[in-house]
Amino acid sequence: MKCLAQATAIALLWTVTATTADEGMWMPGQTAEVGAAMRADGLQIDPAQLRRLDADPLNAIVSLGGCSASFVSPQGLVATNHHCVFGSIQYNSREGQDYLTNGFLAKSLGEELPAAPGSRIYVIEDMRDVTAGMLKGVSDKLNGFARNERLDTNRKALIAACEKQPNRRCDVGAYYGGASYYLQQKLEIQDVRLVYAPALGIGNFGGETDNWTWPRHTGDFGFYRAYVARDGSSRHYARDNVPYRPKSWLRIAPEGVQEGDFVMVAGFPATTNRLRTAGEVRFNFAHFEPLLQHLLSDYAAQIKQATAGNRDAQIRYAAILQGVENYEKKLAGDLAGADAIGLTARKANEEKAYRDWVADDSARQARYGAAIRELDAMVAENSRASLEGLRQALLGRAQILSSARTLYRWAKEHEKPDEDRESGFQDRNRNKTVDQLTQIERRYLPDIDRKLFEAALDVYRRLDAKDRNTAFETALDQIGLDRLYADTKLADTATRLGWLGKPATAFEASDDPFIKLAVALYPGDIAAEGVKKDRAGRTQAARATYVQGLRAYRQAIGRPVYPDANGSLRITWGKVTGRTRDGQIWTPFTTAEGLLAKHTGKGEFDAPDAAVAAIRAKDYGPYVAPALGTLPVDFMSTVDITNGNSGSATLNGRGEFVGLAFDGTLEGVISDWAPDADRNRSIHVDSRFMLWTMDKIDGAGRLLKEMGVRPASRS
Repeated sequence: MKCLAQATAIALLWTVTATTADEGMWMPGQTAEVGAAMRADGLQIDPAQLRRLDADPLNAIVSLGGCSASFVSPQGLVATNHHCVFGSIQYNSREGQDYLTNGFLAKSLGEELPAAPGSRIYVIEDMRDVTAGMLKGVSDKLNGFARNERLDTNRKALIAACEKQPNRRCDVGAYYGGASYYLQQKLEIQDVRLVYAPALGIGNFGGETDNWTWPRHTGDFGFYRAYVARDGSSRHYARDNVPYRPKSWLRIAPEGVQEGDFVMVAGFPATTNRLRTAGEVRFNFAHFEPLLQHLLSDYAAQIKQATAGNRDAQIRYAAILQGVENYEKKLAGDLAGADAIGLTARKANEEKAYRDWVADDSARQARYGAAIRELDAMVAENSRASLEGLRQALLGRAQILSSARTLYRWAKEHEKPDEDRESGFQDRNRNKTVDQLTQIERRYLPDIDRKLFEAALDVYRRLDAKDRNTAFETALDQIGLDRLYADTKLADTATRLGWLGKPATAFEASDDPFIKLAVALYPGDIAAEGVKKDRAGRTQAARATYVQGLRAYRQAIGRPVYPDANGSLRITWGKVTGRTRDGQIWTPFTTAEGLLAKHTGKGEFDAPDAAVAAIRAKDYGPYVAPALGTLPVDFMSTVDITNGNSGSATLNGRGEFVGLAFDGTLEGVISDWAPDADRNRSIHVDSRFMLWTMDKIDGAGRLLKEMGVRPASRS
């Protein structure tokens, strides 16, 4: 009875908080469960429409393979964040053609530039339950390695069947700890072009200083366009390709949003950890994230020091540095947030209630008890391995070494039939591998790479001898760093790509020093991978049952259940709302006047002259928010998002475009582990600021007309 009383108390607590907590990254098929709540909060379209991937608005939502985006015109124009197109801006920039600083605007279709190699636009077409197919042949009789291999074999078979359709890219994701699996089918558009990005002084105004903070005044938006062959098929860049015509596209809401409005975000959130155990939480915040933050902080400092005074080097390493600094700052927020909300204790209490519920019933003990014990053991084992893995992964900072390892692994895997090759090295991965190998040409300088590699080696060598690769270290000592960089030919893109497809024997006979290192590393890599697979198989077996029990418990106390984010399409909603902090009031909008107040003309706070002049003249045209009496820049809401949601379209209750999600606050990033309604806030660039910048500052009238917006000024 004690456990039932605890469950009842938790259920009552949930009932009270659920009306104010905008929590949940819901699968489209789950909108039947939450549709009534969405309607009550302000959704005006039929919730059933949000279950349809073949209808507006969801079939206008696309993935960029790391960011989210959306079609906003019938000619394949795609809106996303500035930081999501940043890699393509960097890739097309060089000294004398600094699009990073000055921005880029194509005046015609013919001026649109190929995006960075590897850029893709994925149009979601279907999500279907493939649990039965994934678990075929999986049983408790299999050890961890065999279980992992069976799951991988099943996954590859499902993907191969799906990709028999031309131009399709398919993937299978695990849900609820591997208790369920869904296949996502997407149209893969390979010709992606950079159309428009505002100057850095708008697109990244405030830089790292303002990152993850409020108030924010960043115009974090940019545009790609999807191109296909004239027959509509997907192919790589070709001059005679034509703009893709989507089935639907988002309309721009003429009035924007105001405080208290319903807003909804649809996108592809990457990873949350809300269903993790208390043991995993303790380890993560006591050991894993502190070490990772330290390593990233050092890495950022090393890049800055190595590229100081060299503009060409700064441009080449800009995208890498931006990613490192962004994640490092997020980790700082994670660590502070965990302390602020007492996450470890909260998680322990929640877990105790679940485990007491299991212990209170013999049938539940029989069903879930062994999995609980096994998962606890696996958490301890995985934790030990993860710290070693962080330091071992530092070798990947040497870009040519990483390429050599990929090339040699490709050769070894291609000694097998395609269906038996490791995921990532099948024929379906060839184009992606070529793109990755090509990107290096504009993100690499040998002297910079060497400095970063030397720093990484210093940390790697602090590992216990048993955790280092002796063959690699012996080969490196014999070669020496001078020869390593002076004698390699892999820095040349054509030479590097020429190795793709050569037999393993050619690698083993090569005198190229980086290839020698890759060959030396390979046996240890394979051995470590086998151990990792065994752990993964045993963890999946325990976690799938553990989370099944957790779902049953939460359903018993009336708490809605949604799976952790895993890169698949999700819907979340909330309200345009500020936040009161100790001694501070965060209003839900920032304005152009606030941007001007921050403008210094230097560094991260250097807005373009045209924008400064227009703000001083209050030349806002029709983009003024009536309730504010001025031009809004960004707004804050309670929608539940995480990494991967960057670039997600923000929609009003009618499903119309009102902005782009691009950030959260440091106080709220802890929601990846435990949602907190009071702390969690997401930041969106307001569509009215986007339109004003395009119209008044950059003269992008061509694009505005394409989006169905009448420019207020001539372009």
